[in-house]
Amino acid sequence: MKKLVIKSAIYFFLILLVLEVIVRIFHLGKDTPARFLDSYEVEKWKPNQNGFSVTGNRRQNFSEYHINSSGYNSYREFTPTKDKIEVALVGDSFIEGFHQDYYNSIGKKIETKIPKIEVYEYGYAGYDFADQLHLVHSYKKQFDLIDHVILGIKFSNDLTRGEYNVMRGRLDLESPINKLLKKSKLLVYCKSIGVLDPPQELIYRIRKTLRPQQKDAAIDKNEALRIQQENEKKYLENFKSLVSKYNYDKKRFTLLLDSRITNSTFLSYLKKNNFTYIDFATSFEASKKSTTLIYDRHWNNHGRNLIAKTIIEHLNTIKMFR
Repeated sequence: MKKLVIKSAIYFFLILLVLEVIVRIFHLGKDTPARFLDSYEVEKWKPNQNGFSVTGNRRQNFSEYHINSSGYNSYREFTPTKDKIEVALVGDSFIEGFHQDYYNSIGKKIETKIPKIEVYEYGYAGYDFADQLHLVHSYKKQFDLIDHVILGIKFSNDLTRGEYNVMRGRLDLESPINKLLKKSKLLVYCKSIGVLDPPQELIYRIRKTLRPQQKDAAIDKNEALRIQQENEKKYLENFKSLVSKYNYDKKRFTLLLDSRITNSTFLSYLKKNNFTYIDFATSFEASKKSTTLIYDRHWNNHGRNLIAKTIIEHLNTIKMFR
């Protein structure tokens, strides 16, 4: 019996070792770059990292990323000057572009059509509007040299707070234990394809059983509508608070949004108060091809082409970019 247990343990270890090697050889597990908080309390990726972003159990999406010296995924460095013409794209994972090779980014697509400009992509997964304006404010000297700034915004989840504060949740992923666990590509791969979901769900159920919580009362449709309206009002007030605090520059700043999923009151407020925005809803609706990836709502290459085209059309209305 003792020999059986020892042999089983050895075979189990060897199987894990072989699987680890296979995952590494075929790049099945994603390389997640390290995060950090800089001296301005801006959360970003640690500079000068390279790796591959992988999604799906059959490498449904495999793309290379490059974190530049500024801490963002880009094929170029951010070196704005008074002599050049630059555009900044600021936003979350959609701008960050880990779902596409860094040398085929939205910024690169724009530069191909307008060769005289440089496009800087300040994208970081999870950035909301407060994160974006805090970034622009913190690096004011750099952004003052950039001729035009485009900020991605989604009304339903980018305006949930009216002031900036550090969100520790993402930074907690850089704990010593998580760093140690991420060294195993097999473990990273198993987590990404959901193999670890059942045991995690079991642990959650056990904890819930040991600490029973009072069930929330059912919310009727009228109450749900009231909550939604209150949230929409709050989001608009948060927007007003943020643009006021950070001295939003209406002449140089433009919002990038999808009017199909944007509150009509918010759109009316933008128009009434002369906030310029780029709406890509029309181009996406007219597209006969899918604009998003199969497994999530991030833009695919076609969608990113349409985004680049829509931005180019906007820039061509501005004299310096023609």
